[in-house]
Amino acid sequence: MVKISVLQHAPSQHLPNRPGDPTPMARNLDPLMHPFARARERTRALNAAKMDRMFAKPFVASLEGHTDAVEVLARKPHDLITVGSGSWDGGIIVHNLSLRTHILRLPQAHKGKVSGLCFSGESRILSCGVDRNVKLWDIESQSDEPALVFPGKSAFNSIDHHRYEPLFATASDLIQIWDETKTSPISNLTFPTSTETITSVRFNQSEASVLASIGTDRTFTLYDIRTGKAERRVIMQFTSNALSWCPTHPTTLLLASEDHNLYTFDIRHMSTPTQIYKAHVAAVMSCEWSPTGLEFVSGGWDRTVRIWKKDKGTGEDVFHGKRMGRVSSTVFTNDARFVVSGSDDGNVRVWKSSASEKLGVVNARERAAIEYRAKLVERWKDDKEVGKVARTRHLPKPVYTASKLKRTMLEAERVKEERRRKHTRAGENKPKAERKKTVIAEQS
Repeated sequence: MVKISVLQHAPSQHLPNRPGDPTPMARNLDPLMHPFARARERTRALNAAKMDRMFAKPFVASLEGHTDAVEVLARKPHDLITVGSGSWDGGIIVHNLSLRTHILRLPQAHKGKVSGLCFSGESRILSCGVDRNVKLWDIESQSDEPALVFPGKSAFNSIDHHRYEPLFATASDLIQIWDETKTSPISNLTFPTSTETITSVRFNQSEASVLASIGTDRTFTLYDIRTGKAERRVIMQFTSNALSWCPTHPTTLLLASEDHNLYTFDIRHMSTPTQIYKAHVAAVMSCEWSPTGLEFVSGGWDRTVRIWKKDKGTGEDVFHGKRMGRVSSTVFTNDARFVVSGSDDGNVRVWKSSASEKLGVVNARERAAIEYRAKLVERWKDDKEVGKVARTRHLPKPVYTASKLKRTMLEAERVKEERRRKHTRAGENKPKAERKKTVIAEQS
């Protein structure tokens, strides 16, 4: 009798475990059996990079309502959809981003420009303007009259609220600390021998009694409201236009400068910046950290909004529009998925922080494919062709021309300095690092 061997396979090993699961596939993992695996993976990475650029459509919506340039934006703490905006026409609007409607609209909140805006608690908002008044508004009551008015002696340039206590700080020719229950300031903060006008003030989000300010005399200063005096002061090469504290690294401070650059400082070592961020071709007017602390957004007079990764000196992404004017304010939403910008054409625009991200429901299989493509691009980013596709961003012609001219000027300056050093006595003219040139002096 002939003995026959029969191949037997368990069906459970070749069928999906649950309805809807993909069918299991047997693969031989021996690399000798797949000589073209690396070439196939590179092609997939190149296609993934191209698809990411093809689907990069960052613009979401434009929120109207202002009749003049939008000067300030403020996001509501612990809320994903509420953002307030203040304009040069003296109007304030609280926007609902998801419904694209107005929660509160105050056409004549101030006489003249609204220069500062911040939320106080869940249902109130503070505003200041060049009319020398700080006003507290109740959002829920929908009233056109302020709940409280705090009169000042000079025009206000900025306002920020304490994270835990009912205190807020204003910036004018000095910094004043106010209590919401009193109509006069409880303390004044100035640096001895200082005569500058303070343009912006921000409380630290972790060490809430520490605040920083920038002034028109190219300084930024650290204060402590517990001691009631200035702790440290740095004089920079150029004037700063905006500042922002990192929410996850309490000692990291971000400055937007007039010299087209952004700087991050560690307040424990303020003699040099930790990083310089270069891409703008005009003055940077605003900056704001993402709630994750991993990236930040900036807007400038070159009419672009840029996303940056922390400690990476070149821009990650750039947003622009044909009708968008000079950008004066930018904020992240609290889920870090969207960026809101205000410009001098009177519009508040909403952008996706990740330009190619799909909005709406994404099922598990699609999510896995998106993550796989992102990982492929990350793995092959040093490949010449894949890296070029992943890095390339379209720029408006004026911005592209200006950036090209700026590169030429910086290169000519570098060559001139090199020739000057070459034709002087050895050791007489030593090269100076770019970071060392930023800060002129530090005072304490």
